[in-house]
Amino acid sequence: MNTSIIIKEVIYKAVRSSGAGGQHVNKVSSKVELSFDILASQGLTDEEKLLLSQKLSSRLTKSGTLILQCSDHRSQHRNKELVIKRLFEVLKTNLHIPKKRKSTRPSRAAVKKRLEQKQRQSTKKANRRKPLF
Repeated sequence: MNTSIIIKEVIYKAVRSSGAGGQHVNKVSSKVELSFDILASQGLTDEEKLLLSQKLSSRLTKSGTLILQCSDHRSQHRNKELVIKRLFEVLKTNLHIPKKRKSTRPSRAAVKKRLEQKQRQSTKKANRRKPLF
């Protein structure tokens, strides 16, 4: 993943934010919408494109474009910084391949210790009962 190439390929669009906010929200286009075409990107390898298209299939458009939005702040520049940060977080987390789990067994000593502890606990509780006679 080449971040400098990806930043050049990203398309930004400033949009008016929705919701309450009075006069300011009606005048200023502070919401930033970022679109990134994963399949046409030169900053990703073919394996990375395939992996991202599989993992992000629910978030991609039909043409394979990832769209992210940010309207957290009143500043368009701050929203642009945040949406870029979010893009790289999404890419990084979805490109991570978890390690395969190796199945293990408890040692014979650990099994023996556990069973002895259970037996001790059982006798302790049995000694608290009333006698049968």
